[in-house]
Parts: sequence; structure tokens; C-alpha cells
Amino acid sequence: MNRRNFLQNTTIAGVGALILPNSLYAFDKNSKQVRIGMIAVGLRGQVHLDELLKRNDVEVIAMADPDERMIKRAQKIVDKHNKKQPVVYSNGDYDYRQLLERKDIDAVIISSPWEWHLTQGVEAMKAGKIVGMEVCGAMTLDECWKYVEIYEETKVPLMMLENVCYRRDLMAVFNMVKKGKFGELIHATGGYQHDLRNVLFNDGVQPYGGGVEFGDKGFSEAKWRTNHYVNRNGELYPTHGIGPVAAMFDINRGNRITHLTAMASKARGLNKYIIDNGGKDHPNAQVQFKQGDIVTTTLKCENGETIVLTHDTSLQRPYNLGFKVQGTEGIWQEFSSGGFDRGLIYFEKEMNHSHQWANSKDYLTEFDHPLWKKNAAKAEGAGHGGMDYFMINAFVESIKQNIEFPFDIYDLATWYAITPLSEKSITENGQVQEMPDFTKGKYNSRKAIFGLNEDF
Repeated sequence: MNRRNFLQNTTIAGVGALILPNSLYAFDKNSKQVRIGMIAVGLRGQVHLDELLKRNDVEVIAMADPDERMIKRAQKIVDKHNKKQPVVYSNGDYDYRQLLERKDIDAVIISSPWEWHLTQGVEAMKAGKIVGMEVCGAMTLDECWKYVEIYEETKVPLMMLENVCYRRDLMAVFNMVKKGKFGELIHATGGYQHDLRNVLFNDGVQPYGGGVEFGDKGFSEAKWRTNHYVNRNGELYPTHGIGPVAAMFDINRGNRITHLTAMASKARGLNKYIIDNGGKDHPNAQVQFKQGDIVTTTLKCENGETIVLTHDTSLQRPYNLGFKVQGTEGIWQEFSSGGFDRGLIYFEKEMNHSHQWANSKDYLTEFDHPLWKKNAAKAEGAGHGGMDYFMINAFVESIKQNIEFPFDIYDLATWYAITPLSEKSITENGQVQEMPDFTKGKYNSRKAIFGLNEDF
């Protein structure tokens, strides 16, 4: 079967409508533009805004954020693109509700602090606004069920905005997986292994790093994200690691995660950073951080595969998400994020039982995903090495064509649930925690969508 037939056969049979045909919220296909509202335009929201403003099929109608500094930064981005300034809602934390009341908005992108995701996501769905939801992990397991409940009540769709799924090397590996190159999949690893100390402590003097302040004295994510490290201990940011692997393992589409267990190391890195950069007498040097420096979560799948996620953001280290994919016929692993030539690969039969790693460049070039082959030029200059172009493009095109999102509410609930379940497992000294089936059995018949459309 050639590539085009494979894509057509697996896509056409499996993709349903984004929204029910009789829904009041269906996007008008006669419209030339998707009308979008931005809820939160901090540094991440500004990346989304910049990407949206490059498009002629999108109009950013309004943006809401209580931080005037961030609003002004966002307005400069709009000016850069010579677009009409969106209406601003910045009168306190809840002024976004005025944005949701507007009748001229089809969809919203939510890039707010994690603790706001559920409230704003639920209110957006109830208001009939299609949702693009930024990544994190849930505060509680009940939150995950709430997302599903409101979606099933309103039928207003939500896309999980996980950009790492669109990383070029990972999409090439995904392509190899779907073509059977690795044989039967057995195991994978991934995670968030990224030194965030200058993000968690940032006094705003420089956009990325500077000082040892957080909370009220912090800038951007240091205002809120660091407090999660003070009060919580778990896999706080699971989606970067689980997203690409979930696509390869058909999670929620013929397979599912059944249970997990987690353990955390002691917490030392953040205190040391404060002392090294602010002195042992700085008030923040006395803060006791609950979040372990290294959190390891092991997940089991119904079809027998295992997945290991690693959260490592509090110590000095180079950036590396730690992906590995292993099957009965081969193995690939990254040794440095960022390109085809930064991974290792081994196929026993093809390599004459040499037991020697090969650089993955030739293989990943050969199996470069059709999306990247076709659209690499369009992705140049987009955030995170082009990943953000493909993610935003999938969001917009799915709405325009009324096609199911590649990652939906059930994926969000499952990926988000890893956080509270890992916290509970750590509290219980590594006890196994069951992963709910948020699809309520529908995963058996749900078809894979991600990566099987040549256009997005």
C-alpha cells in the first residue's frame, strides 16, 4: 500500500465531524476567517498570538488578561503584523467573561496559569466557544472528569495544544512506527527535562531570568508556577512527554493507560539556586519546596506496553526531553533535542547484529513525515522550531473543515490526570493508581487521527 492510499484509508474512515451537524456552535464554512479570542496573553499566549496573526484565515477579535504589561506586549505584536487591534478586557481576573459573551468569536485559545484552565475552559465551552487549551496537568482527578462532563453536555470541542507532538524528528519516528519499522511496540520514555530555574525565579529585569524572586515579586511564570513547586510533589508537566508517545501507542484509540506508579527524589535544586544567586540570608532561601527534583512516573497500557515519564526541571542540565521508542524490531532514542542528527537508532537485522548504535539522521530523513515535507517552509520562524505552526494550523483547519481535532477532550483528561495520580502515588510511597477510562469504553472504536492528514 503506498503512502497516499495508507493516509486516505486510515483518515477518511476514522475522522468524524468536529461538532455535531445540528450544533448551534458549528463554524460557518462560508466565513472567510475563524474569529478567535485570546484568554491570557502572557509569554506563551504571545507566541500563539504571533502565529495566528500571520494567517489570512484568522481574525483575533479580542484578548483578555489582567496584566497590563502583557497586554501592551501583545499589542506591539499586533502592530508588527499591521493588523487591527483586538478589543481588550483587562479589568481584573474575571474580565475574560465579557470576551466569552461576544457573539463574534468562534473559538478561544487559553494560555493562562494552570489553576485557571478548568474554570476558563468550562465557561468557554458553556458559552459555545471552541477551545484551544494550553498544556499542564490537572489540580485534581475530579477536574479531568469535569472537562469530559461539560464536553459531553455541550458538544463544544476542545483541542489539547501539545506542540511537542509536532516536533519534526518525533513525527518522523511516528511515521516509522505506523509503517511497522519498529515491529510491535514494547516501551517508550519521554518527559520534561528542562532547567527552569531562571523561569521559576525571575524578577522581570530580563524577560527570561534574573533574580531569585517569585510570587508577588515575580515576573511572568514566576508569579504563579513556582508556587506549585512549593505546595505540590508530582509529575507537574506530563503532556510534553506523554503526547507524542500516546500518538504512537494509540492511547484512547484502541489502547489506553490502565495504571501508574510514581516516585520523587528529595528537593535540593531550587534552594541551592536561591542561595547561589541571592545569598543564604535571602528570605526565599528559607522556603521549603515540596516538589522533588526528579519525579519518575511509570505507566502501563492495556495492550501491554510501558511508558516512563521523567520530570526534571529544578537542577542544572541541558534541555533534553529524553524520548525513546523501543519495539521488537528496533529502537530509537534522542541524545539531544533539536534535529534528525541528534538521535541514535538500531535495527538488528539491517545492521547485521552489530550491537552498535547508528546516527538516526538517514532513517529520519527517509521517513520524514509528509506534513513536514510539504509545509516545512511555512513553519520557518514559527515558535519552538516550527512545531507551533503545525499545532495552530491543525486547530484552525479543523475548525474550518469541521473535522475532529487530532487531540481532544479525552486526551486532555487522560494526560492531565497523570499529575494528580502521580501526586497520590508519591504520597502513598509509590502505590499503584488506576487511570480512569475517560472515554467510557469508546476508546475501543475511536480511530487514530493525528498525523494521518497530509494537509494538517
